[in-house]
Amino acid sequence: MPPRLPLGQLRHLLQLQRGSRTMSSQPNVYVTRPDVDASGLELLRKSCQVSTWGETLPVPRSELIRQIAGKDALYCALTDKIDKEVLDAAGSQLKCVATISVGYEHIDVEECKKRGIRVGYTPDVLTDATAELTLALLLATNRRLFEANKEVYNGGWKSWAPMWMCGQGLKCSRVGLFGFGRIGQEIAARILPFKPAEITYTTRTARPQEAAAVNARHVDFGEMLSNSDFIVVCCALTPQTKEIFNADAFQKMKSNCIFINTARGGVVDQTALYEALKCNRILAAGLDVTTPEPLPLDDPLLKLDNVVILPHIGSADIETRKEMSRITARNIIAALAGEKMEAEVVL
Repeated sequence: MPPRLPLGQLRHLLQLQRGSRTMSSQPNVYVTRPDVDASGLELLRKSCQVSTWGETLPVPRSELIRQIAGKDALYCALTDKIDKEVLDAAGSQLKCVATISVGYEHIDVEECKKRGIRVGYTPDVLTDATAELTLALLLATNRRLFEANKEVYNGGWKSWAPMWMCGQGLKCSRVGLFGFGRIGQEIAARILPFKPAEITYTTRTARPQEAAAVNARHVDFGEMLSNSDFIVVCCALTPQTKEIFNADAFQKMKSNCIFINTARGGVVDQTALYEALKCNRILAAGLDVTTPEPLPLDDPLLKLDNVVILPHIGSADIETRKEMSRITARNIIAALAGEKMEAEVVL
């Protein structure tokens, strides 16, 4: 007979075996970024086996394809292209793709629909943070804050001068919003105290109830282009909005127009924007989004003084990013349990 184990040692061995069985039955989740807030990863680890890409840079595509194999869920970011090739590599057991972003154009939702894969995103939590950043970018652009700051350091600040570094104020101006969803409405609410002459918005269908709250008027695209002193882009990137701000659109703008984009770089024909700024067809631009991201250091836009460019930080508020991480995790947990997701893309 084999030697008998002491009772305490036997119990410990059984616990280890049970734990091993429990862990092996847990769903497997791959996270494409290790630097998402830990609170979301902690939620996942309570019920899932979690593996992550190890560097604070976008996961290489070859690594994503290798790591996604056999996983039950994917926690991704807008820098990850989730297409048929990735979904094929994952296998038929993949139940959920959840992105830590409000936009989901990087995910092939039609392919997910065909396979019954649920898609989660984080729409509402970043509304205020993005609206705040949009207003900050607008003010930095129209009051030439970055230009003025450079003059402090390069010796350009000689003395006070009556017209030096003067910018265009919001008071009594006409502000046009392209898009009037949650973010657009919050941007309008933050602009209103600056006493503009008028706020207009352009959407496919009018939203009179929401517009009344900020004294906004619905106009068509042409009227917004020709009448606005400020144009603020806050729409989704769709086939209909892709490069809608092209050479023809910039040609129709007022020469004093300031163009602000915190939506998606793909909404703008960037070459046309550069030409409009270089030739002073429009006064200035403020961009939180570009194509590509990041911009190459030799991009011609970076040589212009009348453009302010930020590195896509619209939602970069600490508490917002923490909650985005948690929502993404909760979306995955709900999908794996066959329950209602907190924020699910309707496929």
